[in-house]
Amino acid sequence: MTYPQLAVRRVVSEIESGTSVNAIDLPTTNDETGVLKTSSVSNGYFDATENKVVDPDELHRVSCPVRGDRLIVSRMNTPALVGAAGHTQRDYDNLYLPDRLWQVRTSETAVAKFVYWWMQTREYRDQVAAICVGTSSSMQNLSQNDFLSFQMPFPNQSTQNSISEFLDRETAQIDELIGKQKRLIGLLAEKRQATINRAVTKGLDPTESTEPSSVPWIDDFPSHWTEKPMCHFMTGRVDYRGATPKKTDDGIFLVTAKNVRKGYIDYAASTEYVGVDDYDNVMSRGRPALGDILMTMEAPLGNFALVDDPGVALAQRVIKFRPKAELIPKFAVYAMNSPYFQAQLEERATGSTALGLKASKLIELRLVAPSVAEQLRIVDYLDLSTGRIDDLARRSETAMKLLSERRSALISAAVTGKIDVREGAA
Repeated sequence: MTYPQLAVRRVVSEIESGTSVNAIDLPTTNDETGVLKTSSVSNGYFDATENKVVDPDELHRVSCPVRGDRLIVSRMNTPALVGAAGHTQRDYDNLYLPDRLWQVRTSETAVAKFVYWWMQTREYRDQVAAICVGTSSSMQNLSQNDFLSFQMPFPNQSTQNSISEFLDRETAQIDELIGKQKRLIGLLAEKRQATINRAVTKGLDPTESTEPSSVPWIDDFPSHWTEKPMCHFMTGRVDYRGATPKKTDDGIFLVTAKNVRKGYIDYAASTEYVGVDDYDNVMSRGRPALGDILMTMEAPLGNFALVDDPGVALAQRVIKFRPKAELIPKFAVYAMNSPYFQAQLEERATGSTALGLKASKLIELRLVAPSVAEQLRIVDYLDLSTGRIDDLARRSETAMKLLSERRSALISAAVTGKIDVREGAA
């Protein structure tokens, strides 16, 4: 069936906006007064815990308390989140809106929850994107006039209620399945980390004799292993910090700190380039080679990955080094991404907003390692074990994606009348 289309202005009776006030970036407790953060609607629903405590000197300036059965809409946000909305279930007397959020009250003929579900559809997002074209790529603003001009399907009130109840019920079931997959992915990540940590600190034979370790995060390790500072294991260290290459639209791929993940280089995380003519100058400190290890020194700190393409350029906030012959590069990457080595990094890191590490501190960190032959056996074991875990995680991620797509399609079909969810409908 097809529902009539109406402009949003015909289903809205009031739009309120709050006030920008100074606040402490901590959620409210007890009877404290709070102001909502824009993230309160970033996940597609209203989350009252996403708030900040209002500075006591600013209490007289707060406005627009949160009321029940209203739509909270983000009028200013990133392109993906501008126009994001949530539906309030009740009044919050000590919670107020900032100036970047609207509180929308629907007319008597409109069911607020139905309007909320429409605002979760691709049809709504397409209208938001079309209106915001040409504005900032990092922060966009949605005007009230543009918002009120959007077209939406508008069945009778009884059907709106039926659709809302149907979507509440059906999406809750899908969300529960998505939640199970998320929890499974979390458990798999924990298992992966534990598998790696056990292998790179205890080896593969649990019957081996052990001795105490001087590293606080390792109680003991196999007696025939070696424990040394990193300066005994590495050579050819190059720190690229302070070298800011001129970026171009194409040329030689530039590996930035965003590309270096724990264990691999993610070429999709950031796509930046340097000119071919500028490459020699950019890499004058030292070119990468297969077998080199990359490390991020800040934002984020402590991601280690193997160089898998020697033809790339390296950006600042990245250092590279080559393990000596007694340390297999892949074993080193497994070990350095493990909890005991990461804990050493964090202990020596500095910085108030983003943790960073001086390159001179890297050589102080301690590593435990067996013979080269045993390292190779451990690498083979971890490649196989983590590969199986990663395969299960990918399957869960695929399932989550399919469930999310199913959820979105169901919302759109119900709101637009492609499926009839009324009781007794054929």
